[in-house]
Amino acid sequence: MRIIKAEDYYSMSRMAANIISAQIIMKPKCVLGLATGATPLGIYAQLIEWYKKGDLDFSEVTSINLDEYKGLSGDNTQSYRYFMNSNLFDHININKDRTYVPNGLEQDSEKACREYNEIIIRCGGVDLQLLGLGNNGHIGFNEPGEAFEKETHCVKLTDSTVKANARFFENEDQVPKEAYTMGIKSIMQARKIVIVVNGEEKADIVKEAFLGPVTPKIPASVLQLHNDVTLVGDKKALKYIE
Repeated sequence: MRIIKAEDYYSMSRMAANIISAQIIMKPKCVLGLATGATPLGIYAQLIEWYKKGDLDFSEVTSINLDEYKGLSGDNTQSYRYFMNSNLFDHININKDRTYVPNGLEQDSEKACREYNEIIIRCGGVDLQLLGLGNNGHIGFNEPGEAFEKETHCVKLTDSTVKANARFFENEDQVPKEAYTMGIKSIMQARKIVIVVNGEEKADIVKEAFLGPVTPKIPASVLQLHNDVTLVGDKKALKYIE
C-alpha cells in the first residue's frame, strides 16, 4: 500500500485528483469507479478546474459509481445520481450515457444487482476505483458483517450509517434504509484503488483498517490484500500511520 500524507483537505484532494488525472491521460478510454459523500468533493472540484483549463478530456471516459439509495430517483436531490451530475458530470465533457449508477427505482433487488454486475462486466471492469472510508470501516455501502459480500447487492444500512447520512436530509426519518452497492469482490477487481480520508475523527478507523487484521467486521481492511492501493489522507486522519 502506498501512503500519501497531505497537510490538509485541500492538499489531499489535489493529490488524489492528480492520480485520477494521470489515469485519464494515460488511458483516455479508462473506466473510473467513483464515490459520493463529502470527502470526494474537493477532488471533483479540482478535476473540473483542470478540465476548464483544458488539461483534461473526459470525452472517452466511462464511470461506474459505487452505490445508490434504493427508492430514490435520479432527479431526487439526495440521490447519488443527482450528486454526481451536480458535482462533476454537469461541468465536464463526459458522455452521460457512459456514466453508470445503480437503478434506485428498481424494486426487484435481484434484478437491479444483476443488471449492475452486467454493466461492470460489459465495461471491462474498473481501471481506477475511488473510495471514501466510513466511520465504521465501510467502503461503498459494504457494512461490517460476518463475511465479505462479493458482487452488487442490496444492503440494509446500519444505524450509524443512517445517522451519518442524516445531515443530507431534512431529518433522519427521510434517510433511505436500504441501498444498492458494488460488493467487495467488484471493488477488489479494480486494477487500481485510491482511498481518501480526512479529519481526526477518521484516525482510529484508519488505524484499525490498515494496521489491524483483515476482517469483514471492518470491510476496508480487505484493501490490505490488493496489490495497487494508494491511501491519501490529511495528517490528522493519518496520525497513526507512519
